[in-house]
Amino acid sequence: MTCFISVSSSTTLPQTEPGVARFEDGTLWRILAAARNSKGKENQVHEQLSANQANPAPGQAGTRAIAISMYCVLLASYAVNAADRQLFPLLAHDVRQQYGFSLADTGLLTTIFTLGLAMAGLPTGYLLARFPRKTVLLLGIGIFSTGTALIVFSTGFTDMLVYLLSTGIGEAMQLTVMIAIAANYFVGYRAAAIGSMNAFFGIGAFSGPILGSLLLTAYRTWRAPMIIFGLAGYVMIVAIALTVRPWFTETRRAADARTDLSGAPTLLNRNTILLTALSVLGGLVLYGFTGMYPTFLREGLHYSPKQAGVVASFYGAGALLSIAGGWLGDRFSPRVVLGAAFFAIAGLGYLCFHGSGSIVRQAILTCAYGAIGSGTIYVNLAGYHVKAVRSSLASRASGMFVTSLYATAAGAGYLMGGIASHAGWAVAGEIQISLLGVIAGGLALALRPDQMAL
Repeated sequence: MTCFISVSSSTTLPQTEPGVARFEDGTLWRILAAARNSKGKENQVHEQLSANQANPAPGQAGTRAIAISMYCVLLASYAVNAADRQLFPLLAHDVRQQYGFSLADTGLLTTIFTLGLAMAGLPTGYLLARFPRKTVLLLGIGIFSTGTALIVFSTGFTDMLVYLLSTGIGEAMQLTVMIAIAANYFVGYRAAAIGSMNAFFGIGAFSGPILGSLLLTAYRTWRAPMIIFGLAGYVMIVAIALTVRPWFTETRRAADARTDLSGAPTLLNRNTILLTALSVLGGLVLYGFTGMYPTFLREGLHYSPKQAGVVASFYGAGALLSIAGGWLGDRFSPRVVLGAAFFAIAGLGYLCFHGSGSIVRQAILTCAYGAIGSGTIYVNLAGYHVKAVRSSLASRASGMFVTSLYATAAGAGYLMGGIASHAGWAVAGEIQISLLGVIAGGLALALRPDQMAL
């Protein structure tokens, strides 16, 4: 039965559904309207929360322009690293004269830092899984800058070897972190992002020998450039600490941007094994050249320190094309890119160590070697190591690249110097660069692009 409550004869209320009382002055409708408004506000709250999750606050995430600007700060620190790396090979002749080191021992000193890179590559990959990338990055820069400055206090071969080794450990930490940041933030442009790293390496490699030769001439001691370059690393530590934010360095966007189903689920796969072999050969080819080429210019072609510095700097000028080299790696088959690059480097190596003494000729050849060796081979070996596996293995893959490349690079200068001291510079170039380049080019043709996350 319907129940009616009437308190005013002048008020006629609409009839409610059975079991629902009627209230005067439309009270029931006001209650229902309030309920509807409350539900609408609740939906608005949920929508706002969803919007906030999709668009984090400015303190949690930034625009792409801000991210790129912070990445440029990191790239500037890598340019300082590159200048530091190219400095000792330029000064090796002066160090050798003062300490009386043999040519082979001098070659070992010029490339021993790569053993530190090999030692720290994989451990850094695991370290990144436990500590913030920014922390590992700053620690790495501090280690290689301290090692550079301590070289001037060396009393002999052993302690100098240790200091140079420590610079490689620090560099491995910086390099591995930067590859991980580039691979995770710049999704779809990994090789190009890594190429930008190598472009800034080119800036440092170009300016380092020139600045080093000027400082050597001005102060008339090889120790002055080492101290100044070491201090430059600490300047970059302060710059990074003040300007680079964790939302950029710690991003996991690569894992979120795709389903993580492409690429191999383990490091033990065909492409990674082949890329590791190519990295091993690449270490001997690239660092045999960079480690001993300045010594060849000064002792083989009898260049002055300034002339050798200018010619060696063109290696860095060639590396400025690394972004283009990375673009090639993102667009074309690994077989074509790496195969052609290794075959080309074999020919260039032959020409460089059969030099006529012409500064212009050697500078052009050195620039081409830098463009192909550093700008194409190095960049795409790093990029393909990451692309060969699923995105969750990106840090370990970059660590594998660092370890495999620099494990043999550590002895590249010693091997090059040993061959040169027994058979001459021309034979050393033919064996260590041309022959190994041809072998690597053949191996590159066996890669399987269809199994990569291209």
